[in-house]
Amino acid sequence: MRRRLFSLCTLAALLSLGATGEAATLPLPSGPVILRVTGAIANRNEPDAAAFDRAMLEALGMASVTTSTAWTDGTPTFEGVPLAAILDAVGASGNTLHAVAINDYAVDLDVAEVRKYPVLAAMKQDGRELRLRDRGPLWIVYPRDDYPELRPERNDYKWIWQLKQIDVR
Repeated sequence: MRRRLFSLCTLAALLSLGATGEAATLPLPSGPVILRVTGAIANRNEPDAAAFDRAMLEALGMASVTTSTAWTDGTPTFEGVPLAAILDAVGASGNTLHAVAINDYAVDLDVAEVRKYPVLAAMKQDGRELRLRDRGPLWIVYPRDDYPELRPERNDYKWIWQLKQIDVR
């Protein structure tokens, strides 16, 4: 517990340094890496990337979205990290996010849209951790029930699951 508290405090301190416009070195993940962010970023913990384990992502601040999807019944509640918080943590400076899944499916997302809406890198659905077979460990979730402009089927391609990497361009 003490080590996790130290690493969370270290992460918070380093992220606040990055918010001042200075490049920061992120702490190293202590668990399995579930997301790598590359490209136009200022803050890293690998030579060309920012690698995050689950605890590091959770330390950025969790949020929830209750919304319908094209792939689930009803209106599940998703919990995860706002994509905007991840962009802030790495000091992102691009306009496009090239998101890549474990199976190499890829989609380009607009940074302005990700910042405008509370888009999540969801790690849980209805209180259960997303596993590989449930579209996890990370699933990009848009709050489509709260914003009518996000509801059309043409936006469904943005809901990339099994997310492994984001390249900021």
